[in-house]
Amino acid sequence: MERNVDIDALNKVLRDELSAVETYQQALEKNRQEYGQDARFMQLDQMCRDHEHAAQQLRSMIRDMGGTEAQGSGAWGTWSKTVMGTAKLLGDKAALKALKQGEESGIKDYQDVLQNRTAPPDVKSALSEMASKSQEHVRALDRLIATA
Repeated sequence: MERNVDIDALNKVLRDELSAVETYQQALEKNRQEYGQDARFMQLDQMCRDHEHAAQQLRSMIRDMGGTEAQGSGAWGTWSKTVMGTAKLLGDKAALKALKQGEESGIKDYQDVLQNRTAPPDVKSALSEMASKSQEHVRALDRLIATA
């Protein structure tokens, strides 16, 4: 893999993914007992796993490029944890909207990296898939918000 992608930019999207994982995990754990078998809950659980997979891919990319991957989620993760700390996940539009806001922020960061003309095709392809998955999450969250 070539080294002409800004590792700082990749770390930014990695922090987004780590924040998403932390936020979804917190919300899911808090609501597992009440909603664990609910199809909507399982959909959110799958979104969390999607973010875990993206984080793993990003870590690998960064290491392959000779960089050091971010270890934490940063400020966005702290804010997300605060919002989700009191949220009742299903039925709470504010909680679902917070998840959606995080997804949209991540998409913007992916788009910023994808606009780098020197990024190799394999990196662009992987990041494009990750951004696409987040766009699917936004659509799913919109459906959940509408029924909450």
